[in-house]
Amino acid sequence: MKINKAHATWEGNLKKGTGEMGFEESKTNFPFSFKSRFEEGEGANPEMLIGAAHAGCFSMAFSNMLSEAGYEPEKVATTAEVKLDSVDGGFRITGSHLVVQAVVPGISEEKFFEIAEQAKVGCPVSQALSAIDVSMEATLL
Repeated sequence: MKINKAHATWEGNLKKGTGEMGFEESKTNFPFSFKSRFEEGEGANPEMLIGAAHAGCFSMAFSNMLSEAGYEPEKVATTAEVKLDSVDGGFRITGSHLVVQAVVPGISEEKFFEIAEQAKVGCPVSQALSAIDVSMEATLL
């Protein structure tokens, strides 16, 4: 079992404070603030990191499932659009929409979409996000 660590610190109150979050193993840190999360400010936010995790996990799962089905993908590029909504006076992550473009020689569109759907449902991050709506738009290039 591999345990992955991420960290975050926050200084100050919600609206005026600032924080930093990152990953232990890569030593990469991302600054974040109220504006970067709820408005249009510079910096990262937790939903971006969830989106990166979802896009990365899906891309790997899809690539693996394609290979297991006898297709060798040249490229799988995924963007996850994670939606944060105001709900009942608070905020809630309500969805993650995967936008996928892939180059997979020799595959039919029908088979491509079938495997993409299996990867969407089967990737561990999709499973962890089962409390929200996970949708997908897949394009075979």
